[in-house]
Amino acid sequence: MAFAINYSRGVAALLAIVSTGALSWFGNGLNPWWPLVWFAPLPVLLFALRSSWWRAALVAALALLGGSLNMWHYFHAVLHAPALAWVTTYSLAALVFAAAVLLFRALLQRGAPWSALLALPSTWVSGEYLRNLTWPHGTAGSLSYSQLNFLPFLQLASITGPWGMSFLLLLFPAALAIGLHLRHNEPKQPFRIVGAGLGIIALVLIFGALRLVIPTQDAHVEVGLIASDEPANVNVADEGAETERLFREYAGEAEVLASRGAQVIVLPEKLGVIVDPDTNGADSIFQAVANKTKATIVVGLIHVSRAVKYNQARAYAPGAVVLSYDKHHMLPPFESSFKPGTTLTVISKPSQNWGIEICKDMDFTQLSRQYGRAGVGLLLVPGWDFNIDRWWHGHIAVMRGVESGFSIAHAAKDGYLTVSDNRGRILAEARSDSSAFATLVAEAPVVHETTLYLLLGDWFAWFALATLAFTIARLYQLRTYP
Repeated sequence: MAFAINYSRGVAALLAIVSTGALSWFGNGLNPWWPLVWFAPLPVLLFALRSSWWRAALVAALALLGGSLNMWHYFHAVLHAPALAWVTTYSLAALVFAAAVLLFRALLQRGAPWSALLALPSTWVSGEYLRNLTWPHGTAGSLSYSQLNFLPFLQLASITGPWGMSFLLLLFPAALAIGLHLRHNEPKQPFRIVGAGLGIIALVLIFGALRLVIPTQDAHVEVGLIASDEPANVNVADEGAETERLFREYAGEAEVLASRGAQVIVLPEKLGVIVDPDTNGADSIFQAVANKTKATIVVGLIHVSRAVKYNQARAYAPGAVVLSYDKHHMLPPFESSFKPGTTLTVISKPSQNWGIEICKDMDFTQLSRQYGRAGVGLLLVPGWDFNIDRWWHGHIAVMRGVESGFSIAHAAKDGYLTVSDNRGRILAEARSDSSAFATLVAEAPVVHETTLYLLLGDWFAWFALATLAFTIARLYQLRTYP
């Protein structure tokens, strides 16, 4: 009999690990199928409510680690990170998830289902937010990015940033698990809890659907994007003749796009190297095209000044002084030798402002909020991705526009040429490897919109932290219960 019981528990644990792991594997990561994430935690939650605390914790941790193995190749073979980087990153996430499951379990078993409902999402979002404050990759890895294709839900980012999206993604399975657990003993209570959870999500989706159909002011600009993944072009061109050759090739493509109506043209990150004081030759190539076509051209390059290297974007406007922007957030270890920038670069146009960021800057919410507060209606983003992450990392940037109220023009080597609006809609897109020089011309809205997230910042993350504190205090209050 004891053997049969242990065997049954082992099978149940294995099924929970495999089910949650598989749903997470396919529902999250580099190419997620977004509906699966909504249900991914459910098998583990149901198992936890029928097992000991240590089994619940172990199953939760193993399920998360199993689902996260879909990122092993990316960490190890693409980013060339040591195995310890993956182990550390996802072991911490597994510990947070296990703690969230245990808090959920303890509260529900002690007769506090409403507190249990909040415990799971508040613990996870608190972990996401604290990681964002201390991690060099910012919000990358947030559960919310699995939902970038679910446009009505994505609109919640305009109110809460990524934190509210992650919260509801875990509130939903928590409500279902509570409903299934209590359905026989307290039939009215699970109805209220599931109804409340579904009602909140329904309101969010109604808001999102309405936001998508409300028209915005009709101000647009023609944007041109260029990128080349040709072997001779995809790496950083050497200083001197090689950089000049590549700049001239890109300048020729830019002139063609301007003849097709492009008013602003964005090129990728780190095309070549310019060294002080000899920068006039490189600058003159793009300045001449800007003067001739009346288009503004934004070029990503490496600028060496007094032995200090900057990952820089330079903006060439007709008849204007060259503007520059230095990337704020570097990708370790590849960019550890660059000095981070500290200022914004805003290109002022009649009745509109354009801003500039570079690639990994878009993983961080605060910098984009600064541009939003500056009234930017269009963000111009040179980038360089890793091919395999072209969808995931290229589209993380899209959420920044929803949060802070601007359109985005993003041109990445080994990635996508993407134009998106402040609702997160992809207006036009092309792969950077679609031709020797992939190009795209599209109309982008340039009217800035003030959002609640822009005004209040990470208020929802603080709400999650306060809710977590409340649920822990509630558990302490119930400590005398069996």
